[in-house]
Amino acid sequence: MESIEILAPAGGMDSVTAAVRSGADAVYLGEKRFSARSSAHNFDENELKQAVAYCHIHGVKVYVTLNTIVFDDEFQELADAVRIAAEADVDALIVQNMGVARLAKEIAPDLPLHASTQMSIHTPAGVRALYEMGFKRVVLAREMSKDEIRACAEIPVELEVFVHGALCMSVSGQCYFSAMLGSRSGNRGACAQTCRLPFSVGGRRGGHALSLKDNSLIPRLRELEELGVASAKIEGRMKRPEYVAAAVAACREQRDLGFVTDETARLLRGVFSRTGFTEGYYQGNIGKEMFGTRTKGDVVTADEKLFAALRARYKDELQNIDVTASFTARIGEQPALTVSDGVRTVSVTDEGVCEEARSVPLREEKCRAQLLKTGGTAYRVTALEIQTDENLSLPLSSLNRLRRAALAALDRERAEVHRYRINGISLPAFTPYRADGQRGRARVTGTRLGKAFQNLELTFVPLFADIREIGRLRAEGYPVGVEIPRAMFGREKQIAAQLARVKEIGVEHALCGNLGALALAKEQGFILHGDFGLNLVNTYDLLWAREYGIRDVTLSMELTFERINRLGGDIPRGILRYGYLPLMLCRTCPNKSEGISCKSCKNQSKMQDRKGRQFFLRCGGGGVEILNCVPLYIADRELLSLSTDFHIWRFSVENYVEKVDRTTDFNRFSMLKDDFTRGLYRRGVE
Repeated sequence: MESIEILAPAGGMDSVTAAVRSGADAVYLGEKRFSARSSAHNFDENELKQAVAYCHIHGVKVYVTLNTIVFDDEFQELADAVRIAAEADVDALIVQNMGVARLAKEIAPDLPLHASTQMSIHTPAGVRALYEMGFKRVVLAREMSKDEIRACAEIPVELEVFVHGALCMSVSGQCYFSAMLGSRSGNRGACAQTCRLPFSVGGRRGGHALSLKDNSLIPRLRELEELGVASAKIEGRMKRPEYVAAAVAACREQRDLGFVTDETARLLRGVFSRTGFTEGYYQGNIGKEMFGTRTKGDVVTADEKLFAALRARYKDELQNIDVTASFTARIGEQPALTVSDGVRTVSVTDEGVCEEARSVPLREEKCRAQLLKTGGTAYRVTALEIQTDENLSLPLSSLNRLRRAALAALDRERAEVHRYRINGISLPAFTPYRADGQRGRARVTGTRLGKAFQNLELTFVPLFADIREIGRLRAEGYPVGVEIPRAMFGREKQIAAQLARVKEIGVEHALCGNLGALALAKEQGFILHGDFGLNLVNTYDLLWAREYGIRDVTLSMELTFERINRLGGDIPRGILRYGYLPLMLCRTCPNKSEGISCKSCKNQSKMQDRKGRQFFLRCGGGGVEILNCVPLYIADRELLSLSTDFHIWRFSVENYVEKVDRTTDFNRFSMLKDDFTRGLYRRGVE
């Protein structure tokens, strides 16, 4: 079995250099326009080619992130970005968006795809679905335990796991907090890090209920390798090169030596920490000890003295490529030098011919000394064969030119690894979809429903609701489907078994907000309805959804009405019309930051921000949704201008649904609070 890959972040060329010289096996970096870390420097076309060449010369792989949601009007730029990455000879693309993956395969069919952690994959079914779609690697959600990772490793696809760096409170790809509060979308790489602001629970003030310590699984590297994990990923494309160097060095020591030296551990703690590190998710201990903030002590530790010590570790070029060389010089012929790395061989000659010495002939010791001078390059000569005529004259400048020319030629050979086939394509002009009317649907959290729900097209009840109550609703004429939990961590077998039970009583429809949920429901023959958590935002996404077998989709809440009306494809689509929108999907609860137990919470908790606004916390068994402080509401007149087929009333904290007898009562503004939001449908996101 190959050793686990050490994968380093790179926000700029300085970080690439730090990663390579510190011993990384691969780096991941962002393309200028479509990176989930848009505040990082990221790389333009020339910088990308430079970075890839440098890495490949050193035997290091490069993965480029195109891991944001992409709108239709950006697809020409996206196509250019894919082509540029393929021409630069990157080793893989990391993508969030199914539409991006679809387009990338059209342009560069041989370029490997990695599924970003932004896809929120956290179950074997999701991993298997991506494997069957042709993905080479899946980057798992950071919230997974050791046993959950082991279960995913049974699928024959590469797995990548974050082993060091910042932890988002939300499952990646399922955070809309920054977008909803300030239009800065985490799914677009513009996250404002809302979670690091003060949020309090339990009536306390001044807490940081959404701020987790940094993750660190570096001591678990060999264990992860034994589980079947292919790549150990370090978070931090927005952090300094010195941080990258410290984290890579720690991983390298742990993997190769079995421990991290005291000095490297000290440097890693000092360069960045939030009151220490946690491995809570991996160990299944998701309590108060996971929470932490960046304190004054953490900040002052990272001083210039520490940074200088780290820079000193990688100031010199890494000579990690062994080569053999053969030098030949004959009187009357051009001198020649051949260099080989064991796979690629290059030969060069110098201008002019060798002459017989008139005074001092070229000595083998001097010749050898000049040809072994490979400082400043990636190479170290392990064997050098010299064949020269006696009494031969050759200036040292000729030897130096030969050495430089040969190593430069080998650089060029090593820099280009793949030579991908690149297809020139013209993006189709999609005809905007035209809906044939608006139909009402609902999503609820219980089974006590008023008569109004009998007149809706569909109402999705929780999959794990009392099956007798689901049967009663069907018998009384309620058109019901089931909502598969958005957080499925470690519950796949339970979910599959419950799907089989509800299928037996005649339920046919399943609302799925995750690829793993889609795969499970599809396997059992349910009619698939894609939920907002799939983050479908462009026509290519919708074409993929239709091809996968999804009946209809709820579009992302990050789309504007204008963009919705420009979408093509023929799959029916809808929007969220009403509800306290989920701003985060979390595995650990904000209440845990204050040691509040689930028993005392009783699923009725709220969280307060620094302005006194209250956010509902609602537990769904495998995860916690943080709901917005005000409900979304879209009026009838606004729906009339939309090219959508249905709208969803998303009830979560309302206690009046069991009393509503007429669907027209859903529109009674008296049922809404004084404050409400139109969401992002008009203002959009960055």
